[in-house]
Amino acid sequence: MLDLYSRGGRRPAAALAAALAALGLFASTPAHAGDGKLLLTGGVSSIDGAAGGGLTPWAVTGTYATRGQWGVSAYATAARTQDYGLAVSGAAASWDNRVELSFARQDFDTRDNLAALGLAGLHLKLDVVGLKLRVAGEAILDSDRWTPQIAIGVLHKRVDAGALAPTLTGALGAAPSGTDVYVSATKLFLAPGLLANLTLRLTQANQGGLLGYGGAQGQGRRIEPEFSLAWLASRHLAVGLEGRAQPDNLDRSVLGTGALKADDWFDVFAAWAPNKTVSLTLAWVDLGRIVPALQPRRQNGAYLSAQLAY
Repeated sequence: MLDLYSRGGRRPAAALAAALAALGLFASTPAHAGDGKLLLTGGVSSIDGAAGGGLTPWAVTGTYATRGQWGVSAYATAARTQDYGLAVSGAAASWDNRVELSFARQDFDTRDNLAALGLAGLHLKLDVVGLKLRVAGEAILDSDRWTPQIAIGVLHKRVDAGALAPTLTGALGAAPSGTDVYVSATKLFLAPGLLANLTLRLTQANQGGLLGYGGAQGQGRRIEPEFSLAWLASRHLAVGLEGRAQPDNLDRSVLGTGALKADDWFDVFAAWAPNKTVSLTLAWVDLGRIVPALQPRRQNGAYLSAQLAY
């Protein structure tokens, strides 16, 4: 069963309500999001806050805002693997189907896996601020053409590693903050109901940023590919899969080769939207090896996300 409340962290449901209240002023303006987009074509909220799939951003801007409109969204996500838990909450605002500003807070619960280091119950908290700009194409209007919708984005991240911070920045040589730059191309094939996305991300992030940026033995900034493929099974339901490649900056750390090896991430998901206000996403995720567990093994489990949009 999913652990919807990360121990020692803020409840995602409370953060979701607070984010909606803070952004409610946009929804009250005359130019708030209307009926211009089809259900689910704005994607859902990724763990980094940007609109897309659960693991990777797409070229779409979140919400159903079209030309001359504001849109806002807020979400809460919980994931649970054999050894770890992750709670994420965030919000986003989009304008004119062109610009998106997002914020996410990740709370990663290491549970008892670092007890041998005196760090039982440690939480790694990651703040992510994102900006996305659509630069070409329009997914729905161009669905009968070969050209995709293209967007560029930046994601600035800062981790609060708590008592692990001295080891992270000292022995491991990882910086507590860094910036990802990405370009996404999203193509909607409307007749068969297929959506394909390819994202190229320039990054040094370790485990998405939860273990900082770079490292003493790292190879510098790298371009890592990410993909999503979704099928609109009905007007209200989309199913698909995703993959996200990871840098491996800490594989040859002072802890020994392989101790902090990073694997690529994958998921298989189903997203359901009964209307344009609510969407729910359920996924099975495979995160590979993420940080030293009590019994080193691949981490896989369930992922649940709820989003409200206006």
